[in-house]
Amino acid sequence: MPDAATELAAAPPWRTIELPSGRSLRVRDSGPLATDPGKPAVVLLHGWSVNADLNWCRSYQALGQEARIIAWDHYGHGQHGLRGRRRFSLESCADDAAEVITALGVGSVVVVGYSMGGAVAQLLAHRHPGLVKGLVLCATATRFAESSREKRDHLMMSFLAPFALFFPSLMWKLVERITESRGGTLGIGDSEFDAWANQEVKSGQLHRILEAGGALGGFDSSPWVGGLAVPTAVVSFTQDTVVAPFRQEALMAALGDPAVFEVPADHVGCTTQPDLFVSALLSAQEVVSQP
Repeated sequence: MPDAATELAAAPPWRTIELPSGRSLRVRDSGPLATDPGKPAVVLLHGWSVNADLNWCRSYQALGQEARIIAWDHYGHGQHGLRGRRRFSLESCADDAAEVITALGVGSVVVVGYSMGGAVAQLLAHRHPGLVKGLVLCATATRFAESSREKRDHLMMSFLAPFALFFPSLMWKLVERITESRGGTLGIGDSEFDAWANQEVKSGQLHRILEAGGALGGFDSSPWVGGLAVPTAVVSFTQDTVVAPFRQEALMAALGDPAVFEVPADHVGCTTQPDLFVSALLSAQEVVSQP
């Protein structure tokens, strides 16, 4: 399997854009598709604690052959994510996405959300419906915390976020412990890739990442997600131990009758099983892009 550096050589180039709010943001943007410039652009929203490149590095090349690809790091995530004094919120991330789409003038887009990015994608379609042509929701849910233990873990992250400014090493260990307790991992078993991944994760602001973990604990789209008037597909990870399959099935049920594409992989299947994931993602993207 190619290493991250090889795959990122085919990634959309970085560019800096000015958002309507006056802030500057670096985004990856492949530009209009030469063979089909009228095809909707695809916005990629990454998951919790990682960044755009870590989430999508093994998908960029194939996706970029089919559509204009736009991606960036969420607030406080990665080295390029927006910085500021505001606390992290999923709603603000959705509003940031709306600003990016508006600033680039790409019209209504297909939005692909992975894990936490799936929550942001749902909120984007809910808060800014005119900007979303289609939704692809990957390894995500309507709710991420239901049991008392899960709620406690997410509340703990939110409570401890300010301490990350003073005790970063201790707080990084907390993130790793909580991730492992939920059946996940920040690595994929490839030492070179994992070293790079660890560096990418730690380029973010830890206190914002912990705030994001707390925000996920309070997310619940079940009362309104079924009312989204937009074509929707779900890429379901059938061996997921982070966002359990029953949660992904609850999302499908809440949506009503989405197109479903199954990937027999765990939560980091975007990097461990990229061929399977990209195949499902391309099929899902095609379904929701139909006129």
